[in-house]
Formats: sequence, C-alpha cells, structure tokens
Amino acid sequence: MKLKSAAAALLLAAAGAAHAQAGEFHAPVAGVLSLDAQATADVPQDTVHITMFAEQQGSDPAAISAALNRKAADAVKIAKAQTDVDVQTGNVSLYPTSDRDGRISAWRGRTELLLKSKDFPAASRLASQLSGQMQIGGVSFSLSREAQRATQAKLTEQAIASFREQAQSNARAFGYGGYTIRQVQVGQNAPIMPRQYMVMSAMADKAAAPAMPLEGGKAQVTVTVSGSVQMTR
Repeated sequence: MKLKSAAAALLLAAAGAAHAQAGEFHAPVAGVLSLDAQATADVPQDTVHITMFAEQQGSDPAAISAALNRKAADAVKIAKAQTDVDVQTGNVSLYPTSDRDGRISAWRGRTELLLKSKDFPAASRLASQLSGQMQIGGVSFSLSREAQRATQAKLTEQAIASFREQAQSNARAFGYGGYTIRQVQVGQNAPIMPRQYMVMSAMADKAAAPAMPLEGGKAQVTVTVSGSVQMTR
C-alpha cells in the first residue's frame, strides 16, 4: 500500500512539473513585436529567348527525319558563327496523321532551335539569317540570374533597413527605448518567366526576313524581411 502511495505521489509530482513547464513554455512574452518589411523593384528584362522551328510532312518518316536533321544542322552551323547568341537544340517530334478511317495517311515532323542572348540586335539578326531554314515560333524575355542577384542584394539592404526603422519607431511609440532582434527571415521571389509571344509565319521564306525589333518588358523583384523583436527599456 505504501509503495502504491509513493508511486502515485511520484506520478503526481511529475505531472505537476510537466504542467508547470508547459505553462512556462506557452506563457506569452511581454514586449515582443512582430514586423514585416518589403522592398520591390521593376527591372528591365535583359535576356531574349527565340524559338526557331522547321516542319516537314510526307509519307516516308525516315525521309522526313533526314530532311529535318539537315535543316537543323545547317541552322546550327549558321548560329554557331554568332558568338553573342547561345544556341541549343529544342524539341524534336515525328508523328503520324490519320484519315477518317483511322489509317495512317502521312507523317509530320518538327525540330526546334533555341536562341538565347542579352544582345537583342544580334539575336534578331540571327533569327533573320535562319529564316531561310526555319520559322520563328515564339519570342519571350527574362531577367538574367546575374541581374536578379544584383537587384536582390540591393533590395535586401533596403528591406533590412526598413525592418530596423519600423522596429525602432514602434518601440519608441510603445514607450520603449530600443529593441533586440529575436528572430528574422529574409525571403526573395523568383521572377516569373513571361509567356512566349507567338510570331509564327505560314512558311519559311527562301530569302532572309528583315530583322524584327525586340524590346523586353520588366520583371518585378521583391525581397521580404519578417521576424520579431524584443522591445527594451
């Protein structure tokens, strides 16, 4: 009986201690202020992306593939001579088309070449040179990683300065003399890749088409600083 009483007492003591600790853990801390600060900038998109493509249709899939491969090889050879434009092959597809009875009536193939550059005039000239082999399927613009990082670095300084200014002014408004930072987080958004503009023509011309003007828009870059501070006397 004594052993049971002693065990019960120990359990009650442990439960009381756990309850006390839980109470201390959840107890609100006085003088804590939660804050958010944000800095945003609209930055010109400095990179252009141009999708070139060639299509072929016929009854012989092997002949279609061979023809598309020749066009792609010729286009890559021309593109590689332009050092200011990055070039890479894109999607390649070959698929059958069927008649109303479900039988294969023809084959259709497509190959793509992707151009990327910070030099808009050079990219436009290259697209014009390639128009004899390929069509322009679409154009889009983006912010380069270097420009994004440089902008984020500046905005981070601005957002942190705003966070500190808010902390100090709010602390004084509440009758405190200053503050110490309890915890803080810095978040940066990734600019969304814009939708590609379709500028596809009906057929590729034998002669080079005139260079098209290229003008990128702007990408919004945002840095957010959030956290809490302990106001001090």
